[in-house]
Parts: sequence; C-alpha cells; structure tokens
Amino acid sequence: MTPAPDWFACGRGHRLARRFGAALIIVSALSGMSPPARLDVAVEGLRSQKGLVQLCLTRDPKHFPDCQADPAAHRLTTPVAEAQRIAFNGLPSGDYAIALFHDENGNGKLDTFAGIPREGIGFSRNPRLAFGPPAFDAVRFPLAGGETGQQVKLKYFL
Repeated sequence: MTPAPDWFACGRGHRLARRFGAALIIVSALSGMSPPARLDVAVEGLRSQKGLVQLCLTRDPKHFPDCQADPAAHRLTTPVAEAQRIAFNGLPSGDYAIALFHDENGNGKLDTFAGIPREGIGFSRNPRLAFGPPAFDAVRFPLAGGETGQQVKLKYFL
C-alpha cells in the first residue's frame, strides 16, 4: 500500500492552504460574517460599595430597558466591587443597548418613590434623563468584530 502524499512536504499543501484560506476569507466577507466581538463596560459614579449592579445588554428594542422576557439578552448581576469594569466576549455584531442600575439594598429590583428611582440608573451613551427611561434609539451603539468600550455613568435622583 502506498502512503498518502505529504502535501506540505511536496510544496502543494502550501499552495492549497493559501487558496483555501483566501477562499474562506472571500466567502466570509461576502456572507457578511464578522468575527465575534468583545464589549467592555466601565461603570462610573457608584455612590456606595453596598449592594449589586444589575445590567441588561440587549439588541431588541421591544425588551428595553427591562430585558427579563428577552431570551437573547445578556443579563448580569455582580457585586459592586466587581462592577467597575464588566466584559462580554463572543458577541455577534449588531446594535446593542445597555440599561443598568445600582441595586443598593440587593433586593433584585429598582426601587422607586412616586415613580422616581431611589437607586442609581445608567444607560449606554449616557443620554440626558427626564421622565421615564430613554428610547432604545437614544442609547443604542454599534458592535462589530473586535473590541468596543462603553462608559456608563450612574445618575441618582434621590
């Protein structure tokens, strides 16, 4: 029985690898595929080290700012001490929005008084806050392959 040729030893493998590699690059470019992205979220303005930070990262405007019903959303609860920088890896490209709040008493919900948040809230792109949460379009940001950062500044009303 004749052994299989060693493609790389005879020089043909290098040419084949280059052709297939180039073809793979062309096909992925034509199909619109992009490599997974990384998002780094910097949380600023926490008024205390108590409690948790609750974060919602979503691509769906229908589930913003509360992404509980969004199966594709990325929800995260982390202690305040670990919340200054939060990383998400392997995200598909697209438009995203971040909503977060400082759950100071750790009860898992945003506490309000007469509709005004008693705990700090923040959104991607740091929009001006008036009555109610901002619209998805006001806080969305594009995420493509590679690394992107968002700085979220918390605002406390009470």
